[in-house]
Amino acid sequence: MAKHSKRYRNDAKKIKSETPLSVADAVELLKKFDSLKFNQSVDIAIRLGIDAKQADQLVRGSIVLPHGIGKALRICVIAKGDKAEEAKSNGADTVGDAELVAKIKDGWTDFDVCIATPDMMGLVGPLGKVLGPRGLMPSPRAGTVTMDVAKTIKEYKAGKVEFRNDKAGIVQANVGKIKFEKQQLVENIEAFIQYVQQLKPIAVKGTYVKSITIAGTMSPGVKVIC
Repeated sequence: MAKHSKRYRNDAKKIKSETPLSVADAVELLKKFDSLKFNQSVDIAIRLGIDAKQADQLVRGSIVLPHGIGKALRICVIAKGDKAEEAKSNGADTVGDAELVAKIKDGWTDFDVCIATPDMMGLVGPLGKVLGPRGLMPSPRAGTVTMDVAKTIKEYKAGKVEFRNDKAGIVQANVGKIKFEKQQLVENIEAFIQYVQQLKPIAVKGTYVKSITIAGTMSPGVKVIC
């Protein structure tokens, strides 16, 4: 079992009960843990009542959070011609085609989001082995395979987050920073929960959302009412 710091253990003592809290109360408690000098990320984990082995029960998507995530995302765009110029003029950090693909194939992944135009997918397809495990593979479903390069870049710059359930049926995402105003975090978290609830697969029977937890990078998790 991993050993936690004294600060972490002291924070854990502030959780008086295992009873889930409202989003507002959970955020208020989480912010009381903030004794670190750096601005911790706040993450959410939602355990779903899905069978992750069934293709018709997978949950994935992307959402632009109301107040962003407090982080400047590094955006890589795989495109050519006019679309490459469109990417450059709209703030993409790295833009290229075949040479960029080769660089990524060799293991370079110094970016947070990868966007590709549909005509480049023949080149991008083989990158699945490199980008897939890191959650960076362009996908039509996530909106990162698109001809609307400018709009997509702007959405990610504004705080768009992608997510997909893992093998245990848990969806996780970054929903902001601990030093956000309380209401900003509350609105981001509520928007994310509501969006995940809307994605309930038709094939899922019984309880869909089983538990919700929010936590800072180095703080204990706080349970939220489902």
